[in-house]
Amino acid sequence: MRVLGINALFHDPAAALVVDGTVVAAAEEERFTRRKHGKRPVPFSAWELPERSARWCLDRAGLTPADLDAVAYSYDPSLARPAEAMGLHDPWDHLRQEYARRAPEFLAEALPGLDADRVRFVPHHVAHAASAGPASPHPDSSVLVLDGRGESCSHLAGRYTGPRLDVLATQTLPDSLGLFYEDLTQHLGFLRSSDEFKVMALASYGKPRLADQLRPYVHADGDGGFTARPVPWASLVPPRTEGEPWTQDHADLAASAQLCLEDVLLELAHWLYGRTGDEVLTLAGGVALNCVANTRLHRESPFRRIWVQPAAGDAGTALGAALHVAGQTEPRTEPMPTAALGRDWTDAELRGWLERARVPYEEPADIADTVAAELDRDGIVAWFQGRSEYGPRALGHRSLLAHPGRAANLERLNAVKGREEFRPVAPMVLAERAAELFDGPLPSPYMLFVHDVGPDWRDRIPAVVHVDGTARIQTVDRLTEPLVARMLDAFERRTGLPVVVNTSLNTAGRPMVDDPRDALECFGSAPVDLLALGPFAIRRGAVFA
Repeated sequence: MRVLGINALFHDPAAALVVDGTVVAAAEEERFTRRKHGKRPVPFSAWELPERSARWCLDRAGLTPADLDAVAYSYDPSLARPAEAMGLHDPWDHLRQEYARRAPEFLAEALPGLDADRVRFVPHHVAHAASAGPASPHPDSSVLVLDGRGESCSHLAGRYTGPRLDVLATQTLPDSLGLFYEDLTQHLGFLRSSDEFKVMALASYGKPRLADQLRPYVHADGDGGFTARPVPWASLVPPRTEGEPWTQDHADLAASAQLCLEDVLLELAHWLYGRTGDEVLTLAGGVALNCVANTRLHRESPFRRIWVQPAAGDAGTALGAALHVAGQTEPRTEPMPTAALGRDWTDAELRGWLERARVPYEEPADIADTVAAELDRDGIVAWFQGRSEYGPRALGHRSLLAHPGRAANLERLNAVKGREEFRPVAPMVLAERAAELFDGPLPSPYMLFVHDVGPDWRDRIPAVVHVDGTARIQTVDRLTEPLVARMLDAFERRTGLPVVVNTSLNTAGRPMVDDPRDALECFGSAPVDLLALGPFAIRRGAVFA
């Protein structure tokens, strides 16, 4: 069975393809259009479809729209209620619902040859859930979904037994932990539905002194649900406007909201475990990208293991919707093999890009060793290798790399990327070495948890140590990422450090680099010393001599 999954309605439009129960491809539309998050989550953009990513997924498998058995759309308008009835203040939400109802005909027009009758609506939170349970390596698991909103809910708790989902609890709108955090993001002068991760980073600089004042607005109800209502933020801390310096009060408010969020998640996890007794909890929804909260769940919840969908935001619902529909007929679906589900190019194709652009390049015997030598010289390296990542994390395929032993490299990378100075960067480390340096859930291949940095290592790798002594690590498996592993080995031979700084290959406000043109443009516009494009090395000194 050939199923194309589509996420389109709110933000992070994406497409994913599942063939005979196996995940073949998945990509976000932003990587093709170069618009961050694909579009803003407003009703007037709800008609926009991930046309380019959908066509690419089909091309990857050698299929046409007419070959599809089903298209799974990750929203079911029949479950929605008027915005006013849900306590939401959005006078144009009816327009969004109309676009959703007409999605089959819009998809048939965007993908000529597709039969509109093959489009199936999948409830939004069911799509999120299917991106967690069936996509994980655990056939049986409990699942928690938390985000801003779906059709009429903001939360789902359930249990997967193979492809079958039993829904145990939901939370109806307007109560929403995602909207609670989005409102705070906007109050602190950041872009809502985009910059929530900045609030999480800022929280590490604060004290949760305002948590007791927030708890009347956000708390668990003891029965698998919660209250999360609008907070009079300005009565606690004056708003920050974009571009203004943040204050300690802003950091304290962020820390207080972060603590309240974690407390609710922990209570929900305890409630769910009491109903299932499972060893494994899988997570999806935008709230699941909060790696600080995920780590607290790992440490304090009764579940022995926690697996988080790397594309936990709405982009992941394209994959979840496809897996859900495939699971209705396939005897079993396979877990996602990796997050590297996007585009790639052969060495010959990459060479063609460089020669057409007339860019001087080298072809060293081993690009991993060449990159390690550049990092040892304290150069910044743009690393473009293999298939691009699905989700917001750079996981060794579209990365900026740097030396972790130079404290100044944090400020340097944030300047290169045009980011706020309080934003951390992440370390990548071989899976077999991680426990020597970091304390936290291992392995951690998707950068979705934070780890305490060992006291003996904090002064040795200062660039990757956040203000609270933690790091959001990526563990590298030699079997699945041999090139990255070889680069880490070569770097350690030169420096004695088994860690390399890894942050996403992009600049502020731009999506992650995806194709060779993006890589060359980023290299040309940012002070990067070397671009490792497949097996080829492009040096700044040679290009801009």
